[in-house]
Amino acid sequence: MLRIAVLVSGGGTNLQAIMDSIRDGKIKDAQIVTVISNNAGAYALERAKNYGAEGLLIAPGDYPTREDFNQALLEALLERKIDLVVLAGYLVVVPPCVIHAFENRIINIHPSLIPSFCGTGCYGLHVHEKALARGVKISGATVHFVDEGTDTGPIIMQKAVAVEDDDTPETLQRRIMEEAEWIILPETIGLIAQGKVHVEGRKVTIG
Repeated sequence: MLRIAVLVSGGGTNLQAIMDSIRDGKIKDAQIVTVISNNAGAYALERAKNYGAEGLLIAPGDYPTREDFNQALLEALLERKIDLVVLAGYLVVVPPCVIHAFENRIINIHPSLIPSFCGTGCYGLHVHEKALARGVKISGATVHFVDEGTDTGPIIMQKAVAVEDDDTPETLQRRIMEEAEWIILPETIGLIAQGKVHVEGRKVTIG
């Protein structure tokens, strides 16, 4: 059974997609052990409660130093024997100590087709604003492993979504969530739970 921790800062729509996929049997042999947020007001914590999973608040501001926060996050994951860490709208930089302890066991969902519109400062609506400003005809979402860079880890899965002429950042954001993010993030977790995702250097193979 794959033991999952989902880290999220906001509403948790991707978290809900994972929960729904586990409930519906689309993800097998996996369970959400804990939902961790840096934001006490995150609705994701309420989703965790409704689902029956632990909701845990670990916020940098609650610790004397950033190193203390980093260590608390690492210890929380190790104590719960987590197999896979899922970043689902987590707006805190994952510390190197966590990345090293969970090498190729942390995944992130990003709302563009990496390497387009990613990296430092590209999160939330900013991604879609940049895509529309550039005039692209296709955007989408990417699930990738997390390394010490920003959106630079090995790509696991991508799904394209058409950009419409009358799109706003908000409408494009919603379409990418519905047509890509909520599909490929649960699908990736399901494949990992079945041992079908393999990493060699920067290349990921599935099968």
